[in-house]
Amino acid sequence: MHTKTLVAVAAGLGLVTLAACGSTDGGGAADTRTVTLVSHDSWAVSKNVLKDFEKQSGYTVKVLKDGDAGQAVNKAILTKDNPQGDVFFGVDNTLLSRALDNGLFQPYEAKGSDRLGAEFRAGTSGHRVTPIDTGDICVNYDKAYFDRHGLTPPQTFDDLVKPAYKNLLVTENAATSSPGLGFLLGTAARYGDGGWPEYWKKLKANGVKVVDGWEQAYDEEFSGSAGGRKAGGDRPLVVSYASSPPAEVVYADPKPTTAPTGVATGTCFRQTEYAGLLTGARNSAGGKALLDFLIGKEFQEDMPLNMFVHPVRADAKVPREFVKYGPQAKDPQTLAPDRIAANRDQWVKSWTALVLK
Repeated sequence: MHTKTLVAVAAGLGLVTLAACGSTDGGGAADTRTVTLVSHDSWAVSKNVLKDFEKQSGYTVKVLKDGDAGQAVNKAILTKDNPQGDVFFGVDNTLLSRALDNGLFQPYEAKGSDRLGAEFRAGTSGHRVTPIDTGDICVNYDKAYFDRHGLTPPQTFDDLVKPAYKNLLVTENAATSSPGLGFLLGTAARYGDGGWPEYWKKLKANGVKVVDGWEQAYDEEFSGSAGGRKAGGDRPLVVSYASSPPAEVVYADPKPTTAPTGVATGTCFRQTEYAGLLTGARNSAGGKALLDFLIGKEFQEDMPLNMFVHPVRADAKVPREFVKYGPQAKDPQTLAPDRIAANRDQWVKSWTALVLK
């Protein structure tokens, strides 16, 4: 889950979440046998899969993690003249134009790109980025809460503004969080340029709570997550991902027979995440090899249960937990990349003035 992997649990399951969190040291790889990946906090890969790449390629992978996706992209832009690494992973379609407009990446067509879904390759701007994964940003609900209250969970954007769901929803700040921004874009796609501000006025009047990022929303405020229950969260609705219910099952001990959370499928916005070879990378050869690895079948099939996203490689198998507990939305909201690029900053500015002030 983008900016949402349960890192503490994942570490105990043998997942690699190497990090130099908050590192401000400039420069890329220390030598030509080390390749440095810069990412948001949710990067994770199984140890044996990473070892396979290191053994076959001869490179050692170093990972620098820089917070939420929005924070990581902004830092990469600020340091683009002296990049922290060789490859950046974690820019999604909500922020892609910002990265491209700032010249963050240099072109490279990764080996195996022809095996990626055509819908994901669109908008990669001359192979300056490579699609790696996809997922749906959706409202999740706490099944137990709605059962106790004899209330039907909401399923659409329209439902969320009804009096029955007053003071139940928590979402992330669209200016600082990738899922928060995705949720805003979903409402813009659903209601149009003229309609989404009025919708958010209704949502605000209905008691929506806004917090800085996904971790706070999902692991502290949301009553349906393992972390939220421990923290005493009292919001049974949260903006998260369609893949969050499988995570609640996979990380539970003992594992439940059904997921404790559900997805409001009429609130979903389709997100695609990319990686690219950083302009000025000190180890461009290693960076290219790493990009090839990220779209290879071994990594693509390992990725879902580590980062809780769907593969973009057409021949990659999806784990049964995803099929059973977290299928992708059949008809998610989408926006063309050029429309996001033309409107995103103004929409966020208007949203901030409308919702936070």
